[in-house]
Amino acid sequence: MPLVGLIGRKLGMTQIFTTGGTLVPVTVIEAGPCTVVGTRRQNRDGYTAAQVGFEPVKAEKLTKAVQGQFKKAGSEAFRIVREVAVAGDEAPSVGTKVTVGELFKAGEKISVSGVTKGRGTAGVIKRHKFSGFPASHGTHEYFRHGGSIGNRSYPGRVFKGKRMAGRWGADWVTTSNLQVVEVRADQNLLLVRGAVPGSRNGMVVVRKRAEARK
Repeated sequence: MPLVGLIGRKLGMTQIFTTGGTLVPVTVIEAGPCTVVGTRRQNRDGYTAAQVGFEPVKAEKLTKAVQGQFKKAGSEAFRIVREVAVAGDEAPSVGTKVTVGELFKAGEKISVSGVTKGRGTAGVIKRHKFSGFPASHGTHEYFRHGGSIGNRSYPGRVFKGKRMAGRWGADWVTTSNLQVVEVRADQNLLLVRGAVPGSRNGMVVVRKRAEARK
């Protein structure tokens, strides 16, 4: 299969027993089926990839521009569309359906990308695990602030990347080297050992490892 990944939805976490009797925590991902709705070619776009759609939706729920893309491709409308890399120089043709059973197998390592849970505005203790100030012996206030953030006249600015209070979460994050415990192709389910980014029912992209794409 030329594609190296699928769009999915994180359903939640549970635990299962392996054949050896070991209890394993797993994340259940509804991966696919995905339909190819567009292609990227090396001679035309400068790279090779495929646009895949996930979760069919009524076309009238989308904007006219997005409806036009699906109409041009001759495909049904999908709620989520993402670009996925392909293995090799040829992308699958438009209309090709890709399922989790033909792309992944138990025991292999994958990477999962998703948007982490948004935590809102957080201080340095919650956001960066600062230890805070002593609660006694001369400390009068500001027990949970980050201390000094700058220097004297030189360089006279706060360095970029300084750990401070601010928005925490809601970032696109990729977790690599996750192990596939089980593939339930009849249910389009992928059981992955451990946790993956995102909240329950959040959209994720599941990809094969780089060395497995060849």
